Amino acid sequence: MAVEESDADLVERARGGVSDAFRVLVERHSRSVFRLAYRMTLNEFDADDVVQETFLRAYRSLGRFDGRSEFGTWIYRIAVNCSLDLQRAKGKRAEIGTSDEEGDGLTATLAAHDPTPDRVALSGQVRQIVDETLAELSPMERTAFLLRHVEGMAVPQISAVLGRNNGATKHSIFRAVRKLREALRPVAGTLR
Repeated sequence: MAVEESDADLVERARGGVSDAFRVLVERHSRSVFRLAYRMTLNEFDADDVVQETFLRAYRSLGRFDGRSEFGTWIYRIAVNCSLDLQRAKGKRAEIGTSDEEGDGLTATLAAHDPTPDRVALSGQVRQIVDETLAELSPMERTAFLLRHVEGMAVPQISAVLGRNNGATKHSIFRAVRKLREALRPVAGTLR
C-alpha cells in the first residue's frame, strides 16, 4: 500500500520540474476549487474558467509559494481572486442560480416524509429569499460566508484565503448571517 504524498512534497517535486506532481495537486484540489468558484460565480462555465485560471496562476507562481500556509489555503486564495477578477471583468454582480445539484447547504431544507403543498411552496419561497439575499451581499461577505458555512473552513483559514485579519473576517461573516436572518424573518414563524 503506497503512502500518499503530502501537498508540500508534491509542490517541491513540481518545482523540480516533475509535471506529474503538479497534475496530482490539480486532481487533488480541482473539485473543491470548482465548488468554491461555482458558488462565487454562480455559473458552471465561469467556474470552469476560474478553475483553469487558478491552476495556471498557481503553476506560474509555484516558485513564490513559500509554504507558510497550506497549499489548499493558497490555491483557495488564488481561486477567490480569479473569481472576483472574472466578476469585475464581466462588469456585473453574479446572479444566484437555482441549481442545487450538490446540495450546497444554503437552502433551508424543510424535511418531511410527505411534504404538503404548503411546505413545498414555503421551501421554494425560502430558497428564493436566500438566493436573493446572497446576491445582494458584497463579494467579501458572500465569500467569507460560503467559506465558513458551506466549505466549513475555520476563521483563521478563511482569513488566510481572503488576506484579511481574523476580526475583519468574522465581521464579514457576521454581516452576511445578519442579513440572511433579517431577510428570512418574515417566514421564520412558518418554518416550524
